[in-house]
Amino acid sequence: MSYQQQALVGATGVELVVALYDAAIRFLYRAMQCVEEDDVRGRRIAVKKVVDILMYLQARLRPDLGGSVATSLADFYATMFTMTLEASHIASKEQFEEVIACVRNVRDAWVIVARDPEAGKVLPRELRTREEKFLPVAEVRAADSEASVSRWLA
Repeated sequence: MSYQQQALVGATGVELVVALYDAAIRFLYRAMQCVEEDDVRGRRIAVKKVVDILMYLQARLRPDLGGSVATSLADFYATMFTMTLEASHIASKEQFEEVIACVRNVRDAWVIVARDPEAGKVLPRELRTREEKFLPVAEVRAADSEASVSRWLA
C-alpha cells in the first residue's frame, strides 16, 4: 500500500474530497510539466485524470441537499473542466496555472469544512467513509434535518 493510500485509511468523507482536489492539482502540475517537455501523450493522460476527477465530483453533488452551494460547485466544476481542456488544447502553462489557483482556492475551503464535525453528516452517502455510512439511523435523520440550516452543504 502506498503512502497516499495509507494516509486515506480512516479519512472522513470530506477529507476524501480534499484528497481528490489534491490529486487534481498534482495532475495539473504534471500537465504543465508535459507542456514544458513537449510531451503531448503525457499531457493528455494527466488532463484525462483531472477531467475524470472533476466529473466524479460533479456527479456526486446533491442539489436537493446542497441548494445554491451545490449549484455553485457544479458551475465551478464545469468551468474548471472547460479551462483544463482549453489549457491542454493550446498547451498553455499559464492557463494550467490559473486552473491550479482556482482548484486550490476551493480545496482550501474544503479543508475548512473538514474541520467542522457536522459537515461529514451531510455528504452524499457514496462520499462517506464506511464508518460514516453506518451512523445510527437517528443520527442520519438528525443530520438530514440539520442539513437545511447547515452552511456546509454541497
